[in-house]
Amino acid sequence: MNFAAGIVTGKAGGSMDWSVNTAYKTYKGVEVEPKHMMDMTLIPSIDPIDIGLGSSEKGNAAPSAKPRKKTMTSVYLKFFETAPDGKSRRCKFCGQSYSIATATGNLGRHLANRHPGYDKSGDAATSTATAPQTTVIVKKSQPQAKAHQVDYDHLNWLLIRWLILASLPPSTLEEKWLMNSFRFLNPSIQLWPGDKYKAVFREVFRSMQEDVRLSLEQVSSKLSIILDFWTSYESFFYMSVTCQWIDESWSFRKVLLDICHIPYPCGDSETYHSLEKVLENYNIENKVLSCTHDNSQNAIHACHTLKEKFDGQKVGPFCYIPCAARTLSLIIDDGLRTTKPVISRVREFALQLNECTDFSEDFIQFSMAYREGSWKFPLDTSARWSGSYQMLDIVHKAGKTMEAVVRKNGEKLGDRMILTAAEKTAVSIVHGYLEPFYKTTNNMCTTKMPTIGLILFFMDHISEMITVCRESRHTPEWLKSAAEDMAKKARSYSSQVCNIFTYMTAILDPRIKCELIPENLNSENHLEEARAHFMRNYSTGHFPSVTSGYGAHEIEDGGSVSFAEEIARKKRRGSIVSATDELTQYLSEPPAPMPTDVLEWWKVNSTRYPRLSVMARDFLAVQATSVAPEELFCSKGDEIDKLRFSMPHDSTQAILCIKSWAQDGIKFKYRSTEIDYERLMELAAASVADNNVTSSDKKQK
Repeated sequence: MNFAAGIVTGKAGGSMDWSVNTAYKTYKGVEVEPKHMMDMTLIPSIDPIDIGLGSSEKGNAAPSAKPRKKTMTSVYLKFFETAPDGKSRRCKFCGQSYSIATATGNLGRHLANRHPGYDKSGDAATSTATAPQTTVIVKKSQPQAKAHQVDYDHLNWLLIRWLILASLPPSTLEEKWLMNSFRFLNPSIQLWPGDKYKAVFREVFRSMQEDVRLSLEQVSSKLSIILDFWTSYESFFYMSVTCQWIDESWSFRKVLLDICHIPYPCGDSETYHSLEKVLENYNIENKVLSCTHDNSQNAIHACHTLKEKFDGQKVGPFCYIPCAARTLSLIIDDGLRTTKPVISRVREFALQLNECTDFSEDFIQFSMAYREGSWKFPLDTSARWSGSYQMLDIVHKAGKTMEAVVRKNGEKLGDRMILTAAEKTAVSIVHGYLEPFYKTTNNMCTTKMPTIGLILFFMDHISEMITVCRESRHTPEWLKSAAEDMAKKARSYSSQVCNIFTYMTAILDPRIKCELIPENLNSENHLEEARAHFMRNYSTGHFPSVTSGYGAHEIEDGGSVSFAEEIARKKRRGSIVSATDELTQYLSEPPAPMPTDVLEWWKVNSTRYPRLSVMARDFLAVQATSVAPEELFCSKGDEIDKLRFSMPHDSTQAILCIKSWAQDGIKFKYRSTEIDYERLMELAAASVADNNVTSSDKKQK
């Protein structure tokens, strides 16, 4: 590995103390101090023992001397000697041979990467052949073994980024075969011990968390938070707290605040105190408008306690909302109740199709022969809703094809996969009944911004489908029974979300307004309360200059304005007062088309509704689901669950938070210093290129 010292660049404003890594190498008996490579040996003045970034002397900062520009002449050639046959050149330091036709630039790269400081030791280098006994000792106090430590700090920092982005714990690097692979490439490779990686992870977490906290201080709008819960393989119970808002340019922003371990017994009070601590750490209690939870009793109790606290402190309105996606998942699960055994058998068949090319080719050929549609492999066989509906699809749309494949490959698949007529009929009934549910979940998964208004619109449609099923005389009794349970869950959700808070959030979606809000939520009382809330909190508070008498420029004029100008300004103020109820004007216009980008609509129309747009920025950030719909209904959620389940306790918080922050554009930092990974990758690429040139020259020789 030809990595130089750990590269980091300070991003803090003003000056920064720097120290220069120095490494000492012995070239044929000559111990020399290498020249500092441009941009390659500067690291922040931090304790090398703490994280092993290099061998800099703590507290001694030396300025970085920019090396002079090398010319493409014999400046490099004096460090090489020409073979008697005139066909190759040999490095005077290490004896590496190159073809006589090798460009001098490649020779320079060899010197810079393999022998940093070669131009300081030119005299010693040229005399090594005749005077190997000469020794120049620059610093005896600096241990020679540090030379390799400096080289491998780059690798360690690159491995840190790999571990985090791949969501792997530090113990991964202690795996014997992985270490053997590294040593196969370079026997002298040195990696940090596992404890040091963990210490660096914790420090990077603290540094980046401070950046997140500072960024939230700059947010001018209200914030909404989301709670999600899961349990790891170690039986630790975790809660993730995510914050989201809409910035002044009408972009939706989202950032993970923390991964909290809820201590045993994981009750209501433990959940609440963990949530309270996160809000206090980020100092955002006065900005939180709502919390969307996962429908669990612990989460509901924590949100209820938080609301009581905010109400007592008169912080402002606060509401907590159940997750619509989780509710819909439970409703669908009731609908699948009767056909679950059949779905399991079909899933086993689909797995065989995905694994065996012969089976899948037979399926494609039979489906073409029976005209039962075209199918793409691999099929979605996940146990989530998308996979379950795919199993229903196979039976409903390709029943003959499935039976033909099973009969042809009976020895391997078994006759038990052949469905009876009654089973096929039940699947077809459930498939038809749940088709609107599948379309709804697909729309939820693909919608750019599933607002409260849009989700309430979808859930109202689901309730109508359930009612139709229950009241139809053609519905079999087993399905009516399932529909009854589905209706209970739908009513429970509706009772929790039907309030003035969700009403205000829904009508601020220009696609929904009052026209498409569920009937049980749309009432004159809610409209008047929404108008009162808007007038009380948004009509004047954000625009003090509008409601004051004269503006600042009038005061500067000393009130000396003409009579005509005074009349004109009064009329302008009168028109502004009459327009303070922007809500009425907004609701009087027809809803925007469903494909409309909600945030783009408000960005364009914010000049028409300057006050109402401020309210919209606050309320449209409120989410109807505690988890992204595609993570719950599609196979993507399996990957997330597997990751969370397998993460060890000592790495969960740091790795998952740092990964999320890095994906959101927050820079990797160690303490107050940014880790310049782009530069590290450039150096790594240069090292690979140099090795390739060396290998090529060896082959030519």
